[in-house]
Amino acid sequence: MIAAQHLTKIFKDKKRGEIRAVDDVSFRAEPGRIYGLLGANGAGKTTTLRMLATLLQPSSGTAVVGGFDVVTHAEKVRARVGFLAASTALYGRLTAREMIEYFGRLNGMSDAAIRTRIQELATELDLHEFLDRRCDKFSTGMKQKTSIARTLVHDPEVMIFDEPTLGLDVMTARSIVRFVRQCRDRGKTVIYSTHIMSEVEKLCDTVGIIHGGRLLAEGTVADLRARYGEQDLEEVFVKVAGIEEANA
Repeated sequence: MIAAQHLTKIFKDKKRGEIRAVDDVSFRAEPGRIYGLLGANGAGKTTTLRMLATLLQPSSGTAVVGGFDVVTHAEKVRARVGFLAASTALYGRLTAREMIEYFGRLNGMSDAAIRTRIQELATELDLHEFLDRRCDKFSTGMKQKTSIARTLVHDPEVMIFDEPTLGLDVMTARSIVRFVRQCRDRGKTVIYSTHIMSEVEKLCDTVGIIHGGRLLAEGTVADLRARYGEQDLEEVFVKVAGIEEANA
């Protein structure tokens, strides 16, 4: 489970002064459910996820992931989390198999466990065709699938996906969406960050709309449609963001 309470992240900029990238954000994500964090670029999604994954420390507020505080027990949190960042690099000279093996060892897995897990992930993510090819020869979709596999090789109980289908073709995006749904069905706690409305509608059990660093609305897709009187989720988002800007 993930529980964020009043998470805030402030950056200092010489020209712009104090920037509140995330401002007093609170939400919960439960096992066997997908929590969708919906927002435009620059809304604060990635900063929020980086705090949950212990890559950034909150300026204030707290978060507990898998029963451990992200600041005081960061190492234990990292052991329980798979975090797919929006932009991740691969070692070009390694094959996909070698890449996944390397991250398995970083997570303390035995060679036998790594071999078994690679076969599972290769089947789930359709990696077999390029598993033994070097990463520098990969298409964008191949790179993203390999990144997901290396992120989740240790089979973490909490999975955080930051815009995992960005820039992918339709078929690759569909396979990744299917994989994320399978993670939920296996009882994982999943946070899925995106600005693609159709993916939210297909995947997310609960949706949080973030804009300007603040979590402005939360609920199921049906709840949000009813609350804001719009059937089109994009119109719901625009209305929520517009209300915030009108009140600013």
